[in-house]
Amino acid sequence: MAAPEQQHELALEKFLDQRPELRIELDHLNPLLAQAKGETLAQFRDDRLHEAFEAEAERLGLFAWELTLQLTAATPEDYQAQRLEVHREVAQMAGMDWLEYCDLYGIQP
Repeated sequence: MAAPEQQHELALEKFLDQRPELRIELDHLNPLLAQAKGETLAQFRDDRLHEAFEAEAERLGLFAWELTLQLTAATPEDYQAQRLEVHREVAQMAGMDWLEYCDLYGIQP
């Protein structure tokens, strides 16, 4: 599996490939808006892309990392396995019982 950063970049590219209207919008951002925020046009564009990605994840009822996995997993089964693995790690870091965590987030273990 690719490093998380590489995986996320791949997901962003796939996300844009599926939304040509968003790509056009991002390619025609007003440079004055970027300047007003103290950002380069590339930074401003990147921020808008991430906002759109996160909004789509929220619309789908997913965390952004879940959308990344969904867009980059080889199969639906691979997506589910990776998703559960990350959720297990989060539960461990939070010091939560796995079944309690699953119940809280509506996950089928």
